[in-house]
Amino acid sequence: MTGTTAPTLPGMEAVDRLVADVWATGLSPESHPARFLRERLDALGAVPIARLGRVDPGRRIRVGGIVTHRQRPATAGGVTFLNLEDETGMLNVTCSPGLWQRYRRVARTSAALVVRGRLQRHEGVTNLTADRLDPIEPPVAPASRDFR
Repeated sequence: MTGTTAPTLPGMEAVDRLVADVWATGLSPESHPARFLRERLDALGAVPIARLGRVDPGRRIRVGGIVTHRQRPATAGGVTFLNLEDETGMLNVTCSPGLWQRYRRVARTSAALVVRGRLQRHEGVTNLTADRLDPIEPPVAPASRDFR
């Protein structure tokens, strides 16, 4: 039996490499899943997290990204904290008990969210107090660390 030369296959698209990386290792050294959401996020008026330093505190804004954490400390009076990450940075999001109840299914199950809320800044820390949560579907959904 004689060997044959394998054909040259086309390279993978960037989104396919991202999916393969996240499937194999849980992350991608090449890109962030939110990068592939940016066009939709921009169309929704979502501000990239890295630009929040230029937004006045108290303004109602939208941000979007991958949910990396969901935490509800026993000492927080029912407040739930989300960490939202886009391709430019991370943001803490505060969800009141009423908001969490209203958006419970979306808040607990969505791998990525578009969050509307009021921007807060105190002693150099930026936070968003959410008043609306909407799901957005990323090309791949890295597992979030929830309620630990």
